[in-house]
Amino acid sequence: MKVGIYGQFYHQDSGIYIEELFDILDHENIEVSIEKNFLDLIHEHKILKKNYKHFSTFRELDASYDLFFSIGGDGTILKSINYIQDLNIPILGINTGRLGFLATIQKEEIKRSISSILHKKYEISERTVLCIETNPSSDEIGETNYALNEIAVSRKNTTSMITVETWLNDKYLTSYWADGLIVSTPTGSTGYSLSCGGPVIVPDTKALVITPIAPHNLNARPLVIKDDTKIKLKVSGREDFFLVSMDSRIATLSNATVISIKIAPFTISMVEIEKGSFLETLRKKLLWGEDKRN
Repeated sequence: MKVGIYGQFYHQDSGIYIEELFDILDHENIEVSIEKNFLDLIHEHKILKKNYKHFSTFRELDASYDLFFSIGGDGTILKSINYIQDLNIPILGINTGRLGFLATIQKEEIKRSISSILHKKYEISERTVLCIETNPSSDEIGETNYALNEIAVSRKNTTSMITVETWLNDKYLTSYWADGLIVSTPTGSTGYSLSCGGPVIVPDTKALVITPIAPHNLNARPLVIKDDTKIKLKVSGREDFFLVSMDSRIATLSNATVISIKIAPFTISMVEIEKGSFLETLRKKLLWGEDKRN
């Protein structure tokens, strides 16, 4: 078996769990390749007992990998898709961060869970990915123009709201007067969109949600649409530029830019230990049903 490993940070209190993970992989004779920057961080703390291969970009990975381990929080998982893209390598999230909503395994569960996962005792949850294109094209967007959670436009260098003209399949919807607009996948429905009043959507639902950010037209509400809908956005405002975010990546675009958003021609495979884990996560992470009367 062959696995890739990616992380963004090295938390001192999680070092023992990272070491535990590598010990298990070595014991199982797993071929391991580590993202270069994360490998450098690990070397600084001198916990590795052998040398490992490394990779730096998505071009260095291929379909020969059986699993891709994301070590950190949800932000690390979101950045992992830029390495995976259309390779269909299942992502296993190991939470060494805080909330870890997307993560399959908590750091305290590594020893108990990893061995069964290496023996393919898991389920796969296919997740919709968003793709963004701009006219004119932008160098800031580049090749990594994908998002697992959401793509959002928002104001830049101003306290004034922006206007976001919105079309669905080339038919005019409305103009949102707001701080911005979020286009979210079902996976991202529990993130930024939720904090702005959007609905929770079960991951395998074939839908997207459009959620305004602090809308001034108060009758504007989140809108659930089919996931094969092509969305076109045009931003205007007092400033000449606005921000577009793709999960944790941010780019600056001019108001003359027209944005097109649609689902990518591939999905991301997320490892789940057992079916129904999303519902369990809602109860545990979002405290659904937590009431003194219960």
